[in-house]
Amino acid sequence: MSIPPPPGPQQPEGQYPQPGPYPQGPYGQQPYQQGPYGQQPYPQGPYGQPQYQPWAQGYSPYNRPAPVNGLAITSLVLGVLCCLPGVGLVFGVIALRQIRKRGERGRALAIVGSVLSALGLALWVSALATGAASDIWEGFKEGARGGASISLAKGECFDAPGGTLEGETYDVDKVSCGGEHDGEVFASFRLPDGDYPGLGPVTDTADARCYGLQDSYAMDGWAVPDDVDVFYLTPTRESWNAGDREVTCVFGNTDEGAGLTGSLRNDETVLDADQVAYLKAAHVLNTAMDSAPDAEYVEDDLPGHKAWAGRVSAALAKQSGMLGAHDWPADAKKPVTALIPVLGSARAEWAKAAAAKDVDTFYAHYEKGFDLLDPAKTVTARKALGLATTPPDPGTDSGDSGDGRDGSGMEV
Repeated sequence: MSIPPPPGPQQPEGQYPQPGPYPQGPYGQQPYQQGPYGQQPYPQGPYGQPQYQPWAQGYSPYNRPAPVNGLAITSLVLGVLCCLPGVGLVFGVIALRQIRKRGERGRALAIVGSVLSALGLALWVSALATGAASDIWEGFKEGARGGASISLAKGECFDAPGGTLEGETYDVDKVSCGGEHDGEVFASFRLPDGDYPGLGPVTDTADARCYGLQDSYAMDGWAVPDDVDVFYLTPTRESWNAGDREVTCVFGNTDEGAGLTGSLRNDETVLDADQVAYLKAAHVLNTAMDSAPDAEYVEDDLPGHKAWAGRVSAALAKQSGMLGAHDWPADAKKPVTALIPVLGSARAEWAKAAAAKDVDTFYAHYEKGFDLLDPAKTVTARKALGLATTPPDPGTDSGDSGDGRDGSGMEV
């Protein structure tokens, strides 16, 4: 069976045979077919049938589109996002040059990317010139913080929004302690991990811990003004979920709208060795005095008040020993050592109150022992040591005699 030759010049337009060499037919003639390049013979197989060659490398039956320039795409993306407008503009210009040289596509992308990048660059320059960029960055940082804790270190001072240390806040402004300010940080601590315990437990913990930490920062409580009290910044439920566990203890003014001026810090970093020795001895007694039972009247808790009296008696003995063991300077030696027998007499009365059999006996020795601890008796020794000489107002809890009253807290 023979295979007829392929169609002649009447073949449908667009259907072309593969080009290639032509062997002779059985009678020496060569069959020709009109192709895209003129008349071309068909190759024949071993039995006379036409043989078709594959397309040679470099030819394709369909036109392949030119590639899109990569820098043109990058320029468009950067122009739309406006994140690196300068880079987007440079990429757009380079892309246009490459497209002209290589015959690539993407000229429109490069032009649009260059225009958008140029506009973005102009906006950035305008923002920097007007200071708007700083506001944008601060807003970004606030949003990124997402309710995390306000970072304040011990010894730093700040202004709070609206000048108040109560309510909720998400930011404060750090300022110099030398000028006027709303608060001064004297300590901080972390709450244990776990579920948010609630506003009540958080503030209760902050109140107890912050009052106990104030003496380590303001060792001379007499130097703390009467209108200054303890405040604290605590986590909110939202900031707790963001990982905030920090409680910041702060000194602030109790008068609404009033602030502080100058630092209240007086510890080992600003006091001399003699001042520190005296204040450490005083703190032993202050700690014991602050451990009074919750019951205001002895009748309501005689055992509790007797235990408290025992702690005060032991503290007075320790305080006397600390004052007697220190080598005081010449001008302070006499007034300081003169306090030791007074403290001894007070210790004896408090010891008797601790051993009282009834309420009346307790009151009798308690009142004598309390009167012997009159702060005015220490003024001479304090003056010789260069410490504050004005006792705190008994109606406040500032200074050495803190009564542990509730402070105020700001949630952050």
